[in-house]
Amino acid sequence: MQKFILAIDQGTTSSRAIIFDKDRRIAGVGQKEFTQHFPQDGWVEHDPEEIWDSVVWSVKKAIKEAGIAAGDIAAIGITNQRETVVIWDRETGKPIHNAIVWQDRRTSALCARLKKDGHEKLVTRKTGLLLDPYFSGTKVKWLLDKVKGARGRAENGELAFGTVDSFLIWRLTGGKVHATDATNAGRTLLFDIGRNQWDEQLCDLLDVPMAVLPEVKDCADDFGVTEAGLFGAAIPILGVAGDQHAATIGQACFEPGMVKSTYGTGCFALLNTGTDMVRSKNRLLTTIAYRLDGETTYALEGSIFIAGAAVQWIRDGLKLVKHASETGPLAQSADPTQHVYMVPAFVGLGAPWWDAEARGAIYGLTRNSGPAEIARAALEAVCYQTRDLLTAMRKDWKSGNGDTVLRVDGGMVASDWTMQFLADILDAPVDRPTILETTALGAAWLAGMKAGIWPDMRKFAASWECDTRFEPQMDARTRKDKVKGWDEAVRRTLSA
Repeated sequence: MQKFILAIDQGTTSSRAIIFDKDRRIAGVGQKEFTQHFPQDGWVEHDPEEIWDSVVWSVKKAIKEAGIAAGDIAAIGITNQRETVVIWDRETGKPIHNAIVWQDRRTSALCARLKKDGHEKLVTRKTGLLLDPYFSGTKVKWLLDKVKGARGRAENGELAFGTVDSFLIWRLTGGKVHATDATNAGRTLLFDIGRNQWDEQLCDLLDVPMAVLPEVKDCADDFGVTEAGLFGAAIPILGVAGDQHAATIGQACFEPGMVKSTYGTGCFALLNTGTDMVRSKNRLLTTIAYRLDGETTYALEGSIFIAGAAVQWIRDGLKLVKHASETGPLAQSADPTQHVYMVPAFVGLGAPWWDAEARGAIYGLTRNSGPAEIARAALEAVCYQTRDLLTAMRKDWKSGNGDTVLRVDGGMVASDWTMQFLADILDAPVDRPTILETTALGAAWLAGMKAGIWPDMRKFAASWECDTRFEPQMDARTRKDKVKGWDEAVRRTLSA
């Protein structure tokens, strides 16, 4: 009997494949980084072919490490970096351009013009999103306008658009399936999340021919089967969700009011609002948490563009450390009398400011400041930004209160120092789960549940285990002073 589930976790800086057994234990892992391209200031691109190669390599590595055959895998679940855009030729499967990454800001002027012309209210009402370069729609328009002949070919039905999940599904199935799920569709600026369908008015606004759009399915659904020659057997693809939605599922945040925050390249906090599509008054996003059996569960989301990427910059750009894991101990050694703040607006600021033109800055440097103080400021910045998100959520959510327990995941949560500061600055408990690979776990659960070999939602939620709870220890006066300094640093960074 097939008892294994393969999760493909296609992220912003690397692709991973994780094989889980029937008891949801990790049996094999494959991971491969790929190149980040920065053609101009504020532009970020990936080579879709390199992404595809990294995924195939990672899957084969995970299968080998697990010591199984592809035929032992019951199903595949896919989770992906959201909003990143790929357009490819339906005949050849070849991309027409590099993928434009979610962090990319090249459409800032277009978004500003659309806002000035009064279109943001319509967009927000239908999509729950704001007019920001972060989302997919304006990226699609840019590609169709800038790549020679692309618009005509798109209108003739020769091209296909997709977020990375769609591109992978197309490649995995040998071009037989052009599909996405509701969570990824909901991040494009082209999808009405209330009616759960592509919206003609939005497509017209952004000059995107509906002929390029994929079919939208539930998160647990039939997305076709892989070509047998790829891995040695034809494997059903039964689950798809954008990375933050998969993490919400993996953290078992199934009840309204539950909150998770993922710390990867960026940081993303989602609060489950159930079937209630809450309209934020604090510039948070209303988004689809997941769609199962045709029923949509919604969430409020706060998006921070730079989290782990700031640590990556300290490692690769400033070369202050050789390994990301060194930043926690380095931060712990910082001079406590120095008040250094980093506002990591390298690609603008996300929620709740939404300033595409802001750029990163460090405040409070003295002659005595060094690597330790900069490392501490980078880690603390993630925590301050999380606090801003949760403060906004508490204002928007009808049941919001100060007793929120935050479930955390992602690479940065391995740092005890960072998680303790997070609990301190939030003045709320922070729970780190036993299984840190919650994004992959969420995608795997979708596929495993659909395949009938993993438990239902209730039993899956009951199996969630907390590894460490971080309780706040900071006194109120210190917290207030630190937050005041952060607020002032953000005020100075905003472009307006």
